[in-house]
Amino acid sequence: MKSITLLSCACIMAITSAQGADWSSFIIPAQAGAGKTWQLQSVSDEFNYIAPTNNKPSAFTSRWNDSYINSWLGPGDTEFSSEHSYTTGGALGLQATEKAGTNKVLSGIVSSKATFTYPLYLEAMVKPTNNTMANAVWMLSADSTREIDAMESYGSDRPGQEWFDQRMHVSHHVFIREPFQDYQPKDGGSWIYNNGETYRNKFRRYGVHWKDAWNVDYYIDGVLVRSVSGPNIIDPKNYTNGKGLNSPMHIILDMEYQPWRDVKPSSAELADSSKSIFWIDWIRVYKAQ
Repeated sequence: MKSITLLSCACIMAITSAQGADWSSFIIPAQAGAGKTWQLQSVSDEFNYIAPTNNKPSAFTSRWNDSYINSWLGPGDTEFSSEHSYTTGGALGLQATEKAGTNKVLSGIVSSKATFTYPLYLEAMVKPTNNTMANAVWMLSADSTREIDAMESYGSDRPGQEWFDQRMHVSHHVFIREPFQDYQPKDGGSWIYNNGETYRNKFRRYGVHWKDAWNVDYYIDGVLVRSVSGPNIIDPKNYTNGKGLNSPMHIILDMEYQPWRDVKPSSAELADSSKSIFWIDWIRVYKAQ
């Protein structure tokens, strides 16, 4: 792992790289399965290159788009912006700012050019923001009917936000787009409690093992924190017509203002670089083959 320290409001980051890949010291906690081994996929990225807000290099563009998977600009007052993603010091930064003269929040996002399917293990080393916005590492099918969320954070040091600040959401969705219907598990087990501590105070590893259409495991720092299995929790309303989480999915890293929470970042929070940047140190993706 790189040693990452925020040095100033300009978000300069000092990095000391270990030999080998940035993730080489972390074992894959999930088993590939009988007779199979994990094969690293080329989308895996240490972000050890310079990618400015515009004119990003091929090291980035060969893997990622600095936009959503289609023309959608985000939920509510979110407006995804290609100029709000960049790399510096060996990490990817996704930043949020106010859009001048509007109620909009400009926000960084990247999505994978390629799609992936099970059996797959995805893991990212990330540090969430401190401004109430959703920070997420997730996957979504091209038709937006299947989704897997490796992590979804709502960190904030505001009084009254302690419940969300001390929990990490790990979940999945299945959708019908027309007329719109959305199912995701609502049980308390999808909110991983951190013993009264925040998740935004340091980099942690968030992993998901997409075993097959009906089985998904979630990991935090290599520890299994949740398993979901079978139609009764994957798709009890049969929105997928008995197919489950069977579609190839894009990988998405982003930050959003989600109006269902009715808690919007303040101007001061968005202007504070220590609170408004979602940092991704690295992401690794493996297929079991």
